[in-house]
This record gives sequence, structure tokens and C-alpha cells, in this order.
Amino acid sequence: MKFPTLDEAKVRGKTVLLRVDINSPVDLKTGEILDDTRIRLCAPTIKELISRGAKVVVLAHQGRPGDEDFISLKKHAQKLSTVIDSKVEYVEDVLGPAARHAIEKMRPGEILLLDNVRFCAEETLKGEPEEMSKTHLVQRLAKLADIYVNDAFAAAHRNQPSLVGFGPVLPTYAGRLMEKELRGLSRALNPEKPCVYILGGAKFEDSLAIIENVFEKKIADTVLTGGLVAHAILVAKGKDLGSKNMELLSKKGLGGVLERAKKIVVQYGKKIESPIDLVVDSKGKLVELSVDELPTEFPIGDIGSKTVGRYSRIISEAKTIVANGPLGIFERKGFERGTFRMLEAMADSQAYTIIGGGHVVAAAQSAGVVDKIKHISTGGGACISFLSGESMPVVEMLTKVQA
Repeated sequence: MKFPTLDEAKVRGKTVLLRVDINSPVDLKTGEILDDTRIRLCAPTIKELISRGAKVVVLAHQGRPGDEDFISLKKHAQKLSTVIDSKVEYVEDVLGPAARHAIEKMRPGEILLLDNVRFCAEETLKGEPEEMSKTHLVQRLAKLADIYVNDAFAAAHRNQPSLVGFGPVLPTYAGRLMEKELRGLSRALNPEKPCVYILGGAKFEDSLAIIENVFEKKIADTVLTGGLVAHAILVAKGKDLGSKNMELLSKKGLGGVLERAKKIVVQYGKKIESPIDLVVDSKGKLVELSVDELPTEFPIGDIGSKTVGRYSRIISEAKTIVANGPLGIFERKGFERGTFRMLEAMADSQAYTIIGGGHVVAAAQSAGVVDKIKHISTGGGACISFLSGESMPVVEMLTKVQA
């Protein structure tokens, strides 16, 4: 995958429009940032740009229209100032006179954060880059800038004006986070074999799309399943999990994708590993059951010890390992073993390891192995779209633009 990076950009004295994704959990009463992970992740690009003498105008969003966390970016500016240890100016405007005046008076090495770009109604539009480049948002800001840098990987699966519209009208580059994500995840789609994908969590429809993509394109050799993804596969194989577990799957929408899951099992069943035993909560006591003992009246919370052993052996023999989603309810004591053991096996492996999705990243942090994973993806939906082989408008824009 070829795309222009900051290595090729001449930014000294130039005004750089930098699109980042710092959409963060916030305290709805105070507006304070509860988790600054995404702010810290975009910091290297900002620091590099100001160290190279650029005037950095940051475009970002928070929440969606109608949501409680759809707020201004004033607190984000304060947090960003702390993270990069440099003053970040903030203007309560996006493309109006106040914003334009603030940009015009900037000096090299300064940083300006504009307000929530989604306050502009045009940012809800979706379309091709050429079409989005004609919006007032892009036209007004592009006139004040020399370069556009996109570092918003977590929003790379969207095609809104601030994400794709500047590509046709300004020299365009990938920021350092975007570059890291694309290079890291590309190895998941062009892997050294054997390649193992580990899919868990609750979004089984997304995981089914990933399974189809990695087997159809002969990317993965084996898929290990856990969480509700495994439950869906077990049901597709004809297992009755018991009324409580089946009811949960129904609420999560299994009925709409069950036929798809059955087709996947028929076509790729030998390559898809599902649990051979499970951990259930039997009135407060954790009990392991073989899948042959199903159905159960108790809720399933994790994969069992025999499954952990089997999955660990498969992981130990892999050269590339990609994990998306936890294998159980790891936040609850007693149900964390499957996810933690899987992550520990990845950490001990010499393979190229990738994890994506907020829950599995949080699990890796809890397990104390996050520093031993080769690549950690910051984008939940974007990571899934990438691994599923879906269209990624920002990535397509970056690979097509002439910087």
C-alpha cells in the first residue's frame, strides 16, 4: 500500500490542516475528558509538525448531533496542551470569521484547535472526495491552508467533508498514527503463514464479515472464536446453548445473520475453531461444561480450560496473529482467564501480533501484556472495516491523492 507520508512533506512556514480523531469519553456533568488515549495517540504528529516549523490547525469532532456527548472541544484543547506540553489555542468557531481570523494570524510552531467540526451541518454529508471538496467547510478552510494531513484512522471508514474533501484541493499526507495503522494492519492482510485470527466479543455480524474476507482471500489459515462470536458459531453448528444464552443472542440480532453463519460453517467449518468447553455462572459458582453437556440453564461467561489449551497450542505455532474482541466477559472475576491466556500466548509468541478493538486492548492492559504486542489498532469500527475488506474512504483518498 503506497500513500504520501510526512517524510515527503515540506511544512516549514506552512499552514497545515490536521484532521485527528480525539473523540473521547467525557463526564457529562463537567465535560472533563475521562480517557485521553486518542489525544495522546495524535500527539506525535502534532509535535513533529510544530518542531518542523508548521502552523498547525487541528480539525476534530466529539460525539454526534443529538448525543449527550456532542459538546465543544474546549476541554480537549486543555487536555491536548497538557499532553504535548505546548500551548494549544482554541477558537469557538469552525469556518466563520473568528476561525478564519485566528488561522490568518498564526505563526510557525503554533497550534490552533477549531471547535467541533460536526457543529457544521455539512459534516453530516457523505460522498466522494470531489463532491465533498465543494462544501463550504472545505472551500473556506482550504483557502487558508497549504497542506492537509489526515491522522484520523479511527474515522477512516467514513466519507465526510473534513475526512476526504481536502484531498482533491490540497497536497495531502498521512499523519504518523495513520501511517502506523495502515502499515501495521496491512501485515494482517498480507501475512506470514501460518496466520491465525482470534475473533471474540459481542459483534458477531462484524466477525462473520471478517471470517468471510480472510478465508475467501486465503489470508488466514485458522480462526479461533470466543465470546458471542463463538456462541453464534456453535448455534450455526446445531448446538442449543440453553434459553438464557439463546435469548441473549436473539437480542443481539443472531436471527438476522444465522443463515449466513450456517453457510460460513458449511464452507469453512474445518478452519473455524469453536470452544470445546465453556465456563458458566451456576448461581454464583463458576463451573466448566463440555459443549456436549449443552444446553445449560446458566449464562456462559468464558471459554473453558481445554479450549484455552487447544487455542494456546494453535497460537504458539502461528507466524501472524490477529485478535479482535475478548473471548469472555473478562471484566468479571472468574471470566477473564480465556482472554488473558490468549493474550499471554500472543505476548510469548515470536509471531507478528496485532490486536484491535477497545475491549481487547483494555484486556491486554489488564493482563499486563500490552507492551509485548507488536501492533495495537486504535480504531474499533475502522479496524473491523479494514480486516473485513470493506471500502475505507480515507484510505482510498490517501492512496489516490498526489501530494
